[in-house]
Amino acid sequence: MSQTIAIIGAGPVGLAAAAHALERGLDPVVLEKGPAVGHAVRQWSHVPMFSPWAFNVDAAAERLLKAAGWTRPDGDSYPTGGDLVARYLAPLAAITAMRERIRLSTEVVAVSRRGFDKVRTAGRETAPFALRCRTGGEETTLFADAVIDTSGTWFSPTPAGSGGLPAIGEAQNAGRIRYGMPDVLGADRARYAGRRVAVLGGGHSAIGTLTALAALPDAPAPTAITWLYRGADVAKAFGGGAADQLSARGELGLRLARLVESGRLAVETGYRPERIESDAAGLRLIADDGRTVAVDELIVAAGFRPDLGPLRELRVALDPALECPPVLAPLIDPNEHSCGTVRPHGAAELAHPEPGFYIAGMKAYGRAPTFLLATGHEQVRSIVAALAGDHEAARRVELVLPETGVCSATPGGKAGSGGAASAACCGGPAPVASTACCAQDHEAKAVGETGCGCGNTTKTPELATA
Repeated sequence: MSQTIAIIGAGPVGLAAAAHALERGLDPVVLEKGPAVGHAVRQWSHVPMFSPWAFNVDAAAERLLKAAGWTRPDGDSYPTGGDLVARYLAPLAAITAMRERIRLSTEVVAVSRRGFDKVRTAGRETAPFALRCRTGGEETTLFADAVIDTSGTWFSPTPAGSGGLPAIGEAQNAGRIRYGMPDVLGADRARYAGRRVAVLGGGHSAIGTLTALAALPDAPAPTAITWLYRGADVAKAFGGGAADQLSARGELGLRLARLVESGRLAVETGYRPERIESDAAGLRLIADDGRTVAVDELIVAAGFRPDLGPLRELRVALDPALECPPVLAPLIDPNEHSCGTVRPHGAAELAHPEPGFYIAGMKAYGRAPTFLLATGHEQVRSIVAALAGDHEAARRVELVLPETGVCSATPGGKAGSGGAASAACCGGPAPVASTACCAQDHEAKAVGETGCGCGNTTKTPELATA
């Protein structure tokens, strides 16, 4: 009897895990809470991805698709989230072997061991996993030999308030607040055009939203945009610019820098919302230092966090700050790294004290903001190999991505057409007379340290996460 693997989430990483499991003769069951595969991706279907198709298709999934007559998209072109679903995830899920194993509109509300709570030890490792699932209003229990949680973080956004807490009044004013990346230039245009809009955040979601708002037409009235930035210096948010190996991402930062320089955006630095109030005129955002910003709409693009509630009865080891596997924490900690590389990792690094249980994909990075889709593909390739007993394959590195450094692509176009490195990634550009790649690299090297690592050009198979 083949080993049953329950995979939580039918996004790109979950479906890749299923494809690898099928190749190895295992029995995957994919549990997706949404009504269709790629449910989270569909929420940002309008957003162009930073990585081209070459890095977005899993190898085992591609083998399944090619056997069904699928033609891979041009590897040098950049898909949107909608393209990823329509041209890759949906065709993959339609293959008979996959379709039979996907359960849609099935939410996993809790995971445990059959007959074992978290405390009980003796005999635990031989008990099957018990996944409590909710479909409609009915709850059932599914048993499995192993579990891979690829549910992601999209539906657990970071709240607007400071200290990781919701702002006072945030829930009460939810009707005027959106999280993540609304479709400003498309479906949500009428909501934001010509109005006063604040965007809270400093990552790529915030930057993309700010540049989209700035692209709205001025008629019948210009859109008044306020950027609320928790940090002291917005230069850090501009990213790698032309020095970013993922050029679509670098160009985004350059566009934002130009908007700030032109005065198109009002910028509030060191802004930490404490309270949100509303009246007939709109929202009043009150910071912890008393500053008040009046707007019609607030977009919170402050990142995401993993939903760990369903895992409460499992023995899970997580870094106390980032809520990711402890071995990954020092490599992806945003307190230490705003650019650089992360070495390939798989089953060994992602294992938990609960044998047979893994978290993969974006959720494996916990609260860290940097993740590439190809990273998740390598994670589940290794995990499935380990579950199948092929420990040599689980240890083997099969992922090679470009290091951080000079761009190799033009956003929305072809790879290989990037210009020379002219901007910097960490804390803005390095001094003109410096050979460092950025401000933080220069400061570190000036006191004898090795630097931030973003200028490293050693040809090693690392994960670029800048």
